[in-house]
Amino acid sequence: MKLLIQIPCYNEESTLLSVLSELPKQIEWIDLIETQIIDDWSSDKTIDVAKKFWVTYIVEHKQNAWLGNAFRSWVENALLHKADILVNTDWDNQYPWEYIPNLVAPIITNSADIVMWDRQTSQIKHFSAIKKIFQWFGSFVVRKMSGIDIPDSVSWFRAYSKESLLKLNVTSDFSYAVDTLIQAWNKWLKIYSIKIHTNKPTRKSRLFKNIFHHMYSTWQIILRVYSMYNPLKIFFSLWTFFLVLWMLGLTRFLYYYMVLPENTWKIQSLILTWVLIILAFQFYWLGIIWDLIAKNRKLIEDDLYLSKKRYYQE
Repeated sequence: MKLLIQIPCYNEESTLLSVLSELPKQIEWIDLIETQIIDDWSSDKTIDVAKKFWVTYIVEHKQNAWLGNAFRSWVENALLHKADILVNTDWDNQYPWEYIPNLVAPIITNSADIVMWDRQTSQIKHFSAIKKIFQWFGSFVVRKMSGIDIPDSVSWFRAYSKESLLKLNVTSDFSYAVDTLIQAWNKWLKIYSIKIHTNKPTRKSRLFKNIFHHMYSTWQIILRVYSMYNPLKIFFSLWTFFLVLWMLGLTRFLYYYMVLPENTWKIQSLILTWVLIILAFQFYWLGIIWDLIAKNRKLIEDDLYLSKKRYYQE
């Protein structure tokens, strides 16, 4: 069984050597451990350091492509070199490397397709109170929309089985964390979470400017991916909402129609009901159309899965 440990890099010259030296050299039931970096257009000597340390695979982006595109690159390379398990983490030193054997163990025993760490964000001392609240709220929203009981949905320290890599198709450029979770649930992949304690990061995140930027971008991904797989729930909820408003507006007009003289019938309520009923049925038909698109997408993804399986097994 082959394990590929993969880390996205962007100007990591100062920390790359120390991190690579701490990676595990041997894990039970793993025959071969290889390393891979995705260099996202670094301007320092990250590539030179990686070559000196004999990193197995180096994938270079010719421009800054963000984390979602980096995920596509390392998945393609992992499948191309026939990795059975892919472990992904970050270079800010949050995640202790000695936990990697625990991370891959459920995949080795076929107990899970994806394993991710629960950082226990409420106990992290260097997180501010507002950041802890936002982390909890974000994970709560993802749990409700994905159906997966995962306490830390944006943790990047994860292990993926080969089967999960073949089935997942990241749709976001910004990040893959939430995107892959919602997809995994809809594709019947088994997800497991393990508690860990994290280190204090050595630098600020280069993916987002602040917590609000991260929340805004993540919320966009959640809505997009969830609507791809559950369009009827979204559009029929909007249809129901505007239908209820229409009924309230119509009831108001009928009430004044029966009890007031003709010149005080509240005609504005009747006009509003027409606008609301038009909006309601627009969302109704959009739900039907998007559901048909979602069915076609599932057929396309099934075909893509079989195509990738044949291609990477040759």
